Amino acid sequence: MCGIVGVFEIDATPRQLREKVLAASGRQRHRGPDWSGIYVSPKAVIAHERLAIVGIDSGAQPLVSGDGLHVLGVNGEIYNHRELRRELDDYNFQTHSDCEVILALYRKHGADFLHRLNGIYAFVLWDEESQRYLIGRDPIGVIPLYHGRDDDGLLWVASELKAIEPLCRQVHLFPPGHLLDSRDGQIRRWYQPAWRAVECANQAAESTKLREALEAAVHRQMMCDVPYGVLLSGGLDSSLVASIAQRFADLRVESDDTEAAWWPRLHSFAIGLEGSPDLAAARVAAEAIGTQHHEFIYTIQEGLDALDDVIRHIETFDVTTIRASTPMFLLARRIKAMGVKMVLSGEGADEIFGGYLYFHKAPDAQAFHEETVRKLDKLHLYDCLRANKSMAAWGVEARVPFLDLEFIEVAMSLDPAAKMAGGGRPEKAILREAGEGLLPREILWRQKEQFSDGVGYGWIDALRDHADQQVSDRELAEAEQRFPLNPPLTKEQYLYRRIFERHFPSQAAAATVPAGPSIACSTPEALAWDESFQGMADPSGRAMRGVHQDSYQ
Repeated sequence: MCGIVGVFEIDATPRQLREKVLAASGRQRHRGPDWSGIYVSPKAVIAHERLAIVGIDSGAQPLVSGDGLHVLGVNGEIYNHRELRRELDDYNFQTHSDCEVILALYRKHGADFLHRLNGIYAFVLWDEESQRYLIGRDPIGVIPLYHGRDDDGLLWVASELKAIEPLCRQVHLFPPGHLLDSRDGQIRRWYQPAWRAVECANQAAESTKLREALEAAVHRQMMCDVPYGVLLSGGLDSSLVASIAQRFADLRVESDDTEAAWWPRLHSFAIGLEGSPDLAAARVAAEAIGTQHHEFIYTIQEGLDALDDVIRHIETFDVTTIRASTPMFLLARRIKAMGVKMVLSGEGADEIFGGYLYFHKAPDAQAFHEETVRKLDKLHLYDCLRANKSMAAWGVEARVPFLDLEFIEVAMSLDPAAKMAGGGRPEKAILREAGEGLLPREILWRQKEQFSDGVGYGWIDALRDHADQQVSDRELAEAEQRFPLNPPLTKEQYLYRRIFERHFPSQAAAATVPAGPSIACSTPEALAWDESFQGMADPSGRAMRGVHQDSYQ
């Protein structure tokens, strides 16, 4: 995981910007502690903070083409880079970096190349010859990206809000699956898969085909030249990823499985309060899978002490995200201390397969499918943000095989009726069936837990109690006066908003955070499925009355 800063449309002398850009880049150096680089030209400045994962003996950024005409700053991983390198064999590659294929594709196809990439990325590309820049972000938004303009009208781009918020009068999220080409000046969507339309989600549900697609996705994303591991909560999604990864761990993906792996023993990591459901389940899963398992216990006080740092790093005041990010942030620190730089994680499966418990109330297949599409559209605001920034806070990269583009194409093209729960079938039954034989049945058919619940039910209760002590009744009653933009509705929301404001005081920063209660980041349409969902400000899975207790009946 790396960090990028780009400045474009420069009229002043770029040397005057160098110190500003270096300072901005330094505010996100935690994302890439291995090396720093900067490129300065009369019309563009690009800075990069590197976390070396692939091609560690080369690949320092910004990447520059052999003729010096094209410059690239990118945060991400291109999983199909080996295939692309073979296809682009007439290009003079300068490094072993997987991301350098972006320069080769631009040289051959101009701006029309993003559909060729299977990966997670955010990039800025400068064409010195044509004085043209491109800014792009991966289809789902696994990698964060922000853009804004300063008082002089310069365009700033960065991996994290904290890098450019102090400099810009306006700051916005750069939308996933979009590209900005300076030739037309428009941010346009380039990712338009057919499966978004329910009539195109018509493939027969075949658990064998689904399993093969997931195995291929996990295998692709294991490309790595450094020690890596898996996050293992003991839930279905992370356990499936861990089990599949274990099957491929003996061979090195970067050699097309022709060499022994450099670090063949797969390490798994879990965290929770003493006696948490996740820790117990992860223990069972790890023993069955055969990973070298590491279990970390945190205390409620340690979690509360970390809240300020968590909100500064994840750059949101969303309740669900903060509840789940805090133990993940603490876990990332322990993982980093063990020398691990990359982990595979299970984000995305709930959005694709309707794994959140309120999906039990979906009235029909069309409503179910439309909600999965809406959730994927919003995932960059929630789980992707949490996984990326919680890990990147300590220089660890999180990869998400369920959000692999080829896997998404298979899974989202399935007939949504086959994904629906009911009639004795739990949520994600098709995925559970695809995993038969990979996991013990008590893990494979374990009921869904919100991550913030699974680490220990006392965690959420403690956060509410802490907020009650920190925020007065009067403050909450006057919340709309202090926070006119999306005012908080509970004391817990108020507390997080107050901490966020201390680190990010501008209204523009607050506007980058999604509004309203984030009940599993569901939508008004989904909340209308059952009146018991309406009016809830608490997004915990335990609040889903009549679902968490009764969904398997």
